Amino acid sequence: MLLAVLLPLASIASLGSAQIFPLRPTLDCSGLRNHTVPPLPYAYDALEPYISAQIMQLHHDRHHLAYVTGLNTAEREMCNAISVGNVTAEVQLTSPLRFNGGGHINHSLFWRILTPNNSTNHTIPRGSDLEQAIVEQFGSLSSFITLFNSITVGIQGSGWGWLTYNRYAKALDIITTANQDIPPSPPHVPIIGIDVWEHAYYLEYLNNRGAYLAAIWNVINWVEAEWRYDQAVSGTSWGNWDEWP
Repeated sequence: MLLAVLLPLASIASLGSAQIFPLRPTLDCSGLRNHTVPPLPYAYDALEPYISAQIMQLHHDRHHLAYVTGLNTAEREMCNAISVGNVTAEVQLTSPLRFNGGGHINHSLFWRILTPNNSTNHTIPRGSDLEQAIVEQFGSLSSFITLFNSITVGIQGSGWGWLTYNRYAKALDIITTANQDIPPSPPHVPIIGIDVWEHAYYLEYLNNRGAYLAAIWNVINWVEAEWRYDQAVSGTSWGNWDEWP
């Protein structure tokens, strides 16, 4: 429902009062999906010493929950606004839907793109298609990480750094998004997303975002990233939001 509601709003945002629009049939909002926080696929302390158990518990149980709560509230309010033809309220609700919906989507991917420190998944599969693409475009894995970190560390305020597959260029891209925005699709299919909001690292790294970025690659789930890359290249996944988690 989220995208179906958001896409038409840009064309009506400047029209002002909802009174000029005819009332639409009343919608039954009781059947709306209740979004929930997915469970972590590992223990809170599984990423130590790179990310502490305290950070992971707060990040997952408090911050992600806040986005889910905000998304559920915004969707109910949007449904009610549509049901009574209140276009002004619909337009105003696009902001909390974008913020909280993006927060839920981004974090659902983030938990899966990390892997326990004692797992073998934090080593990129040698000879894999993803490794070959990274070496071809960036020269080496270490060169890619250096470039990714140099771009992502410069995000003003809060946001995310992304490795995506650009299905127009048929190549990998390093992009950033502000706040809880999701990579634009088309053309970008997310492969790896790294949260650089301070709540993701401040308790351990204080304001040293660069140190956090250098450390997190030790617990990146390259097996998950390879799977996402293969799905994107084959056309199985086109970056539809429902495919992310």
